[in-house]
Order: sequence, then C-alpha cells, then structure tokens
Amino acid sequence: MARYEQQRNFLKSNFLEFKHIKTDKAKGLPKPPAIKSYDPLSIIIDLPRIREDIVKKQSIYECIKGRRSTRLYSKESLTLSELSYLLWATQGITGTNKGGLMLRTVPCSGATHTFETYLLITRVEGIQQGVYRYLPVEHQLLFMHELNEMNNKIDAITLDQPFVPNFAKRAAVVFAWSTTPYRSEWKYDISAHKKILIDVGHVCQNLYLASESVDAGACAIGIYDQKLIDEVLGLDGVEEYVLYLGAVGKKQK
Repeated sequence: MARYEQQRNFLKSNFLEFKHIKTDKAKGLPKPPAIKSYDPLSIIIDLPRIREDIVKKQSIYECIKGRRSTRLYSKESLTLSELSYLLWATQGITGTNKGGLMLRTVPCSGATHTFETYLLITRVEGIQQGVYRYLPVEHQLLFMHELNEMNNKIDAITLDQPFVPNFAKRAAVVFAWSTTPYRSEWKYDISAHKKILIDVGHVCQNLYLASESVDAGACAIGIYDQKLIDEVLGLDGVEEYVLYLGAVGKKQK
C-alpha cells in the first residue's frame, strides 16, 4: 500500500497547509494571461452563433438519463453549428463578474480557467481535416495545421483502448484539453493541481451532456501518449500540456 500513499494524499484537501503559503498573487507578481495569444495573421474561422434550436433533446433529465460513453460512431459529419455549440458548452464565455473575472459555461476554481481547447477534426461539414484551437473570447476556430495520416496519428495518440480498440479515429472530432498550470498556481500554489483535475472533469461532463442533446455521443479518453499529443499540438510539455481527451461523433442508428 505504500506505493499508493503519495497519490492518495494528493486527493485530500491541503487547505491548512496552503493557508500558511504566500502565493505569487499575494506577493504582487503579475497575473498570467487568461487566454493564450495567437498570430493575428492565422487562418481564422467564424463559428455560427449559438442557437437554442440546435438542441434536439431539450430535457436535461433525458440528457442525463441517456448519457453513455459512446465509442461507436456513424460516418455522418457534425455540422459546424453543432461543433460551435459543443465548444460553447465546454468553454464558452458567458460574461464577467464584478471583479472582472471571466465567467464560462463550466465552473472553475477561482475563475482561473487554465484550459485551452484543441481539436483534431476529421468530419465537420465545411471544415477541412486538421488541427485547430478554439478562441473562446472571439468564439472562433484557429486553423493550426494539417495532420498527415490523421487516422494513424490518432490511433498512435490514443494507445490501446480497453473496450473498443481504435475507436477514437472513427470520431468526427477529438477534443484535447491542455492546461497551463501557472494560471492556477499563481493564485492557489500547491492547491492548484487538484483543482485543475476537478475542473477538467466539469468540462468533459458538459461535453457528454451537450453531445447527448444533439444526438451525438462522446467518450472521455484518459489513456494517451503524452509526448505525441503535445508534439502534435506544438506544446512544450512543461508550461502547457494536454490533460484530457474526448472523442465525439454522431451515434450509429
């Protein structure tokens, strides 16, 4: 049992220890940027505005009841409006509070929002296959690059899935959420990392429920090749790295 001890302790609250730490915020150090910058000359795609009529299953009860990890997908594409809705549901900005903190569609510890959303798109109407990043402030997609042998690359990234092998490459989109830990460390120091893991769970659950509401299916992926996915997305693996994946596709009829 000794080999479990460190990780079990990580799951516990360390608030009493944290209370005696002077955080970088308390030291007056500059707050890290809340949003990752990008080259304004990049290829930018406007996403359709969010409309309630995109939702086919309006009852939250029915969405919760029907939610399953879906690993079998049809060859049908997602529409751009559906992708727009899924991005909004998982990381969309809904306003700011009195303190100027950004509010989103998911809860987040202290509104630190350490995540960036990347997409490996294979089947979305009107969108070429490739790697993209979501720009939540503008509600736009930033095209990053094409990905040669995309299906094989997704296979390599998602390693050996225990229930349905190679299912991720059959999805219409693979979401990849990265974290920039210092956005939370600046405020929460040693308490940041547990909070980050809790918060990414909120994000993925919204993906499940939003997918269910448009007759699509989602499946979270926690088994992946860390080095490869970070390389594909151009992340340094230290200050920013992928934390969680989620595959989405239309359900088989």
